[in-house]
Amino acid sequence: MTVKQLSIPELVDACLELGIPGVGLWRAPVQAYGPDQTAKLLRDAGLKVTTLCRGGFFTAIDPAERATALDDNRLAIDEAATLGTDTLVLVSGGLPAGSKDLHGARERIADALGELGPYAEERGVRLAIEPLHPMYAADRCVVSTLTQALDLAERFPANQVGVTVDTYHIWWDDQAPAQIARAGAQGRIHTFQLADWTTPLPEGVLNGRGQIGDGAIDMREWKAYVEAAGYTGPIEVELFNDALWARDGREVLTETATRFVEHTATRP
Repeated sequence: MTVKQLSIPELVDACLELGIPGVGLWRAPVQAYGPDQTAKLLRDAGLKVTTLCRGGFFTAIDPAERATALDDNRLAIDEAATLGTDTLVLVSGGLPAGSKDLHGARERIADALGELGPYAEERGVRLAIEPLHPMYAADRCVVSTLTQALDLAERFPANQVGVTVDTYHIWWDDQAPAQIARAGAQGRIHTFQLADWTTPLPEGVLNGRGQIGDGAIDMREWKAYVEAAGYTGPIEVELFNDALWARDGREVLTETATRFVEHTATRP
């Protein structure tokens, strides 16, 4: 998503040119290009699909809407398996229209995980609950903290359900470092993502993620937390940013790779 202006073949070419070994994919461009074709293209290029995003949106009350959501998540799991990634990132869903029941919404997420976890395990895919910043709780994700995400995940085996650690969403939470350690001790850190916090936020707030180094988050600090928790997997950069999307994609990817090294490398 950082360079969604690039087609999948263009993204593959740019990653190879820059020496980027893997890419986290989103479902819409994969579906447009074709899951099988995407899998072959990346496999032939030697690129790892680190994660697929996104599943989730489990909070519907209406039985038909719930059934549709579960079917779509099974399809997402199948797509992840086709792409060869072991991780499907979940954005759990906000409050249904007219509802104020956060507890009920979170319990419906747990119910959905109970149905989907075994299906995912059979296909070699883990479900990674991503807590989103509280500003998204009403419309996008009622899971706002790593504590809440782990309380849900711990109801299920770690090889079925874990968490996504995303700096953009948790940097403000002074409990997050301890929760990263908790997740690591259980083998539940399924992916680690970077984005910076810059203000003012844009209208709608969704596309306000800052380029690494432009905002308030100390990326080295958070990288150190996940490494201390035992995480050795890929690190993704996921930026929703209209200004970045308006630029040349290869230029943005080059800048992002440079910023990543600059702001995460261990100081001598």
